[in-house]
Amino acid sequence: MEKFEEVERSIVKRFRKCIWSRFISTIKEYELIKNGDKIAVCISGGKDSMLMAKCMQQLQKYSEINFEAEYIVMDPGYNEINRQRIIENAEILNVPVKIFNTQIYDIVANVEETPCYLCARMRRGYLYRYAKELGCNKIALGHHFDDVIETVLMSMLYAAEFKTMMPKLKSTNHEGMELIRPMYKVREEDIISWKRYNELDFIRCACRLTENCVLGDDGIGSKRQEMKALIKKLRQTNLHIDTNIFRSIHSVNLDTVIGYRIGEEKHSFLDDYDEK
Repeated sequence: MEKFEEVERSIVKRFRKCIWSRFISTIKEYELIKNGDKIAVCISGGKDSMLMAKCMQQLQKYSEINFEAEYIVMDPGYNEINRQRIIENAEILNVPVKIFNTQIYDIVANVEETPCYLCARMRRGYLYRYAKELGCNKIALGHHFDDVIETVLMSMLYAAEFKTMMPKLKSTNHEGMELIRPMYKVREEDIISWKRYNELDFIRCACRLTENCVLGDDGIGSKRQEMKALIKKLRQTNLHIDTNIFRSIHSVNLDTVIGYRIGEEKHSFLDDYDEK
């Protein structure tokens, strides 16, 4: 049995309950994939997107849904070590990647304020455009369960609004394109366990600007890492704290919400308070 076959077997056997079943559940519950879709599976080179790619390959083998997939890697200006690591991992895992180059890192290097925000926006735009050139109607990103609940907390604590990371989203700038997140219910700790079990090494962060090009699972300083630490601390008193946060975004009680907005239209509980 070749290495990629061992990896595939681990997904549907050893990690069936915590990875494969949750991956399938996400796709079914949120209706992420439909017959005739052509999906650009976006690979950054990290553990999350590489596992997503393997799960998508497995899905193509066993699913009754007829869809196509392109496995794409956008190089924003990686150093040669990180680029080569991505290529090697793709070969080990038997993922037929298509790499396209951009100069994003060179562009944002001259931006003093919010370079990370600009970088993220540009990366998303390039992915959409390249995917459309390939005839795709969807792009798949590797955001997982932990990303979702961390985003909820960051929006509340730092942006003063309740906002979630959606499992799928129609693009407002690229007509006919949609973003999906098949790893939405998969926990990061299980992805790490899968990586270690298969003795795989992925790039952790390849940002040339911050010089945080490292391998492994050690986090770097950021608001997201701050949220990870907060959730970890809260779990010491309530083991289900992260699950409760996740469930709460599926069960918002508007009868007890002071205000909300849909697009730019704002609503208040006072709008119809006297009529009740």
